[in-house]
Amino acid sequence: MTNIEALKAVLKKCALCPRQCRVDRTAGETGSCGLSDGIIMDCAMAHFGEEPPLSGSRGAGTIFLSSCNLKCIYCQNYQISHKTNGESLSAEGLARVMLALQEQGCHNIDLVTPTPQLPGIIEALFMARRQGLTLPFIYNCGGYESPDMIRMLNGLVDIYLPDFKYGIDDEGLLLSGVNDYPRYAVASIREMIGQTGKNLELEEGIAKKGVLIRHLILPGKIENSMAVLDLIKKHLSPAVSLSLMSQYTPIPAVRDHALLSRRVSRAEYDQVVHYALDAGFENIFIQDADERHLSPDFEKKQPFSWECGT
Repeated sequence: MTNIEALKAVLKKCALCPRQCRVDRTAGETGSCGLSDGIIMDCAMAHFGEEPPLSGSRGAGTIFLSSCNLKCIYCQNYQISHKTNGESLSAEGLARVMLALQEQGCHNIDLVTPTPQLPGIIEALFMARRQGLTLPFIYNCGGYESPDMIRMLNGLVDIYLPDFKYGIDDEGLLLSGVNDYPRYAVASIREMIGQTGKNLELEEGIAKKGVLIRHLILPGKIENSMAVLDLIKKHLSPAVSLSLMSQYTPIPAVRDHALLSRRVSRAEYDQVVHYALDAGFENIFIQDADERHLSPDFEKKQPFSWECGT
């Protein structure tokens, strides 16, 4: 059985992610993600907001998919991650999108929230490779992954870009509705590192292979950030490439939240960065802690308006 056939078989009693909904998505049943077995895309573009080795000078070839296997109450992409509407594509159609991004000059193919739509994505990837796609393939996920599914991607993914959102179980339950996030994040990222190595391999400053772990620092949740760093150091490696993000911006759903209604302060961000440095992390991407509103607006033609100066 090929990787594609095996992944499609999983959809009959869906276990693509740790939620294990066990619904038959091939028969139109839906689980937590709300998706059936098709591919639903919101938009695709050259994106300049990823880390420098991913965006480079020509942009990451980013494909924003609809829905997600997490429903974080503060999600910056809530307009698409909390919904299932978008453009319905066949595997052939998604392959054409990938090839168009290559023709546009992008440095890679960057699939955002691929987990619930994995079978169709991998089928499209095989098609695009046969038709001349040579760019690195990025699996850009929320970190709540099944290690068994990640094992099925061995040799197919060039760069893993997982979030590591929570180091404390209760935070995952409170903010994303899952009470076992840290365990699955550690296990799945360990498998990713085993496939591609713990560092980013660069050619002329552009990433070609490896793992980059992202952590979004949340206001008033510094203990959670420290717990994440502790888990990475203990169970993975302090040598892994790490991106500490300060870009959190309150969305309408949390404007009245006791903690999440504000931006992260510079003092909070610096505290986490210093904790990581003191823990011996060797490869860290950092951001400025500024006051700009950095949530994308997917109702606009250019969701990331600050990238084009508007």
